[in-house]
Amino acid sequence: MKIAALQMVSTPDVDTNLAAAQRLIAQAARQGARLVALPEYFCFMGHKDRDKLALAEAPGDGPIQAMLGQTAHEHGLWIIGGTLPLRTDDPEHAYNACMVYGPDGLAAARYDKMHLFRYDNGTEHFDEARVLRPGSAPVTVALEAAGERLRLGLSVCYDLRFPELYRAMMTPPCDLISVPAAFTYGTGKAHWELLLRARAVENQCYVIAPAQGGRHPNGRRTYGHSLIADPWGEVVGLLAEGEGVVLAELDPERIAAVRTQLPALQHRCL
Repeated sequence: MKIAALQMVSTPDVDTNLAAAQRLIAQAARQGARLVALPEYFCFMGHKDRDKLALAEAPGDGPIQAMLGQTAHEHGLWIIGGTLPLRTDDPEHAYNACMVYGPDGLAAARYDKMHLFRYDNGTEHFDEARVLRPGSAPVTVALEAAGERLRLGLSVCYDLRFPELYRAMMTPPCDLISVPAAFTYGTGKAHWELLLRARAVENQCYVIAPAQGGRHPNGRRTYGHSLIADPWGEVVGLLAEGEGVVLAELDPERIAAVRTQLPALQHRCL
């Protein structure tokens, strides 16, 4: 089954971003993808952290969610909808939510980012907890595409640094883990590929990591390097920077072969 990681360079304009996402999804569908994944905040990269609060949608209602569902139905594929802000009971905070939509256009899963990024290197300052509320539980979803049944585990960006989250999703094991992200350029250059390949090797499954990749109108530069890694940790698709589509084949036989040759998942003691 073909899967696609979609790389974007999102702007502060929601309509522009949604149009770009639709264009990339259509391109991936024409190339045979049955599952596509958008990056974190594909819908909006504002000038300030608080800007996203004004765009936060109620669960199940709003133009961003509607676009994802309609586009999934239009192309008859699965969409991992990067992230979008969803309202909480506190107007000062939102959830950074990853929504999954099936070919029927209906929401199949929702994961709220559990680990909130904080970073200060003296030049860049980030503290997501100022405007985001963390999620409370791992989420997996069973899906069927191209006649194949898969188990998908959901995560977002900074979650990548917490291997215990992925272990919690591996009973039973996932076939695919998604990591939509908007990594900073500096942390991405140091750790992005290293951590993604490690998660693939540890969990002996495919990893799809769609990212923001380039210089944004708000002045921020994201690392990009959207990639797909196989269960042996090999990178089977990569785009360094700029808008585009990363395609790869998800092969269940490859997963089975790796787990048979090196049954590490069976050898877990904790």
